Amino acid sequence: MSSGIYVWHGPGDLGLLCASHQYSAAPRTAGTGICLVLLAAAVCTKAGKAIVSRQFVEMTRTRIEGLLAAFPKLMNTGKQHTFVETESVRYVYQPMEKLYMVLITTKNSNILEDLETLRLFSRVIPEYCRALEENEISDHCFDLIFAFDEIVALGYRENVNLAQIRTFTEMDSHEEKVFRAVRETQEREAKAEMRRKAKELQQARRDAERQGKKAPGFGGFGSSTVSGGSTAAMITETIIETDKPKVAPAPARPSGPSKALKLGAKGKEVDNFVDKLKSEGETIMSSNMGKRTSESTKVYVPPINMESVHMKIEEKITLTCGRDGGLQNMELHGMIMLRISDDKFGRIRLHVENEDKKGVQLQTHPNVDKKLFTSESLIGLKNPEKSFPVNSDVGVLKWRLQTTEESFIPLTINCWPSESGNGCDVNIEYELQEDNLELNDVVITIPLPSGVGAPVIGELDGEYRHDSRRNTLEWCLPVIDAKNKSGSLEFSIPGQPNDFFPVQVSFISKKNYCNIQVTKVTQVDGNSPVRFSTETTFLVDKYEIL
Repeated sequence: MSSGIYVWHGPGDLGLLCASHQYSAAPRTAGTGICLVLLAAAVCTKAGKAIVSRQFVEMTRTRIEGLLAAFPKLMNTGKQHTFVETESVRYVYQPMEKLYMVLITTKNSNILEDLETLRLFSRVIPEYCRALEENEISDHCFDLIFAFDEIVALGYRENVNLAQIRTFTEMDSHEEKVFRAVRETQEREAKAEMRRKAKELQQARRDAERQGKKAPGFGGFGSSTVSGGSTAAMITETIIETDKPKVAPAPARPSGPSKALKLGAKGKEVDNFVDKLKSEGETIMSSNMGKRTSESTKVYVPPINMESVHMKIEEKITLTCGRDGGLQNMELHGMIMLRISDDKFGRIRLHVENEDKKGVQLQTHPNVDKKLFTSESLIGLKNPEKSFPVNSDVGVLKWRLQTTEESFIPLTINCWPSESGNGCDVNIEYELQEDNLELNDVVITIPLPSGVGAPVIGELDGEYRHDSRRNTLEWCLPVIDAKNKSGSLEFSIPGQPNDFFPVQVSFISKKNYCNIQVTKVTQVDGNSPVRFSTETTFLVDKYEIL
């Protein structure tokens, strides 16, 4: 029994239909009068063994196996052709190392259309398979079948190109991303409400114990039949832990090291040691950066200790540069989010230090006293008797910077493709222009031509990853700062200069770009200082060199 992968529409056998040409479907191209029915597309060995086959009309497995087994016997040795014919069908094929890409069509199909379709099928296979071998084809059989279905529908060629096929099979949906973001927000709000309710229950139990009364009940369906201190303690302690400090995870990085070391049974001790190194500024890189494993996206980030007053300062940059120089557009948005977890610190003021010299536009929340902020750089409510919301993130200050001044670019990228006899020699370099920044987990993504294999790497600072499916070269740099301001990468690959654009950049930084910080927090009454924690993040929304 053959081990190939087959996908078909129904149990019917088209042998008699093929022999008598009884296909009655209308041609896809108007006015030609030619039936363009494609029966099947398959990848098979030189001996005619099917590895993966997709039937676009009703055809049994026995029928397709017989057609593919007969295919190698029809070819004349020593002669090169693109198709062979029998009394019932036509084989249009292309050799791929030790395999064949074969299209089985009716004899009265348009051979020019068939050859164009075959060329697109042949270009799809390297998109999903790193090597044109039997095992690799079998491992990615379903990816290939889904791609084949985007090329041909019901026996007719669809008007698609390689980029559209990649987009359709990935099924990247903006609506799905929005839905997931809304769902995550609702989950966070539900958890915050759960913690608030648990605190109220725990406080009620403590008040009842101090007054010598019976603790309030926690029964279901509106009843209060179940009561007692032990039950209240069990419920509240399950939801929150009052003795432990609150911990919030740091924002996930777009890329970075795969995992920390593990030595025997002391894995936790090693992880703690690595976390300490990371918190001190050290960057831990894995030795298996080139392997695209499922664990490559895991980033071990030390937790951030949150005080009762916690501020999150976040900036996002959108930047577009020309390949020959010149900043087309740069836009940066920043915001200070305030979160208060203890209601006794609700009436506070934030002392803001603004050392920005780039001319950002600042805007305070409508409930914040704008005159107080303008005159004394203090963020406080218009009504000092009111308190900030508790257990919710409140944006109190935001800023915006939009410019086309080249000197404002934080990280410049210079990509020079030069045509040579064997293709292109590409030189790409980076330079940090803002010395006060420290960029972590920098990934510079260079697109590559499809179907030309892996690039030959010459000079290299940092590490690289070649993604053969997406046809990209990722230049990975763990940190770029004042001590490591510039670096370069050289590689060679067949192609044209336009194939290596747009270059995309991603990074994360714990220092913000505009130098706006909260230096002090004081209470409205008495002006006494309040302990607070700060989390600063500088992220990339879009960073392209076109």
